[in-house]
Amino acid sequence: MKIGIICYPTFGGSGIVATELGLKLAARGHEIHFISYESPTRLNKFLDNIYFHEVEIPHYPLFEHNLYTLALAGKIIDVVKYEKLDIIHAHYAIPHAVSGILTKNILKDSNLKLVTTLHGTDITLVGLEPAFHPLVKYSLDCSDAVTAVSQYLRTNTEQHFNPDKKIEVIYNFIDLDEYKRNPCTHIKNSIAPDGEKIMIHISNFRPVKRIQDVIRIFAATLKSIPSKLILVGDGPERSDAEKLTRELGVAEHVKFLGKQHALVDLLSAADIFLLPSQSESFGLSALEAMACGTPVVASNIGGIPEVVLHGESGFVAEFGDIERMAKYVKSLLTNEKKWTSFSNNARKIAEEKFDCKNIIPKYENIYKSLIEGNYQPSINV
Repeated sequence: MKIGIICYPTFGGSGIVATELGLKLAARGHEIHFISYESPTRLNKFLDNIYFHEVEIPHYPLFEHNLYTLALAGKIIDVVKYEKLDIIHAHYAIPHAVSGILTKNILKDSNLKLVTTLHGTDITLVGLEPAFHPLVKYSLDCSDAVTAVSQYLRTNTEQHFNPDKKIEVIYNFIDLDEYKRNPCTHIKNSIAPDGEKIMIHISNFRPVKRIQDVIRIFAATLKSIPSKLILVGDGPERSDAEKLTRELGVAEHVKFLGKQHALVDLLSAADIFLLPSQSESFGLSALEAMACGTPVVASNIGGIPEVVLHGESGFVAEFGDIERMAKYVKSLLTNEKKWTSFSNNARKIAEEKFDCKNIIPKYENIYKSLIEGNYQPSINV
């Protein structure tokens, strides 16, 4: 099949999943066309059936703001016409699905099918804005198929938008050949030269990620357990986070590494992954940690409990309950047998529920059945 993938090219979860999906589909023989304003971050492998089409945004003095939704639709139209695409897969309802619907309406004589995958903030944040709510509902109702990355997100979407069609849940996935625990003694020796325990957090440092809570959980743990904290990523909360480490007197034990590509090695070197988020529709970073055998301590919001099984692969606590999360961290770091059990369980759950070899065919089946005209959304995960 010839498949166009519309996504954000950034480090965020939706862009990562969309890019990895395209790479896996291409490896299975499909022709993949990425369409975005710049090349996706994870698009770092060459395959002769992968193409990238950059959206050029015109700038006219008459328009105070750029016209990305329209420019994107124009580029999709061009790619569909000349590359003969069968499927457009839009990751995010706004603006990607809306641009896809414009394309379908303009190319009404084509047999183009539109799949929209919901990742979270397009529903839980942007979609709840009064001005955008009808646009999100329109994008859901006019897509040929709609998927969500968690049961939580499907339920949330149904409650707020009452879409005309059923939403199919397809979990985010992981490449278990890539994400697996490595010895990484060089990182351990560099970060924790005296054998300290290592905690890690990876995110885009937005307020919803609660970086300050990460630091407070670490500070509470450090009082009784020699440990280090690795913070990977960058964003608007970084300066305040750096300030907090100095205020709490833990700055010398915290390393801000910024954006990194060697995530597998860093996760493998860590003992605990911290994710005390205020909002997570899935928790892809937690899954990546679990695949590397790193237990997770997180908040029990959104789709996280569907990924992190409490008392098996990690612990979940009420949002903002720093004391309880620190208690869970200590219980794992002071009990080697328990930690090993949780580490093994984390890897096992990743293998059983989130292996890309099982998830990618679900998208293929949607594409194929849409083209053949017999698509029926699955109500099961």
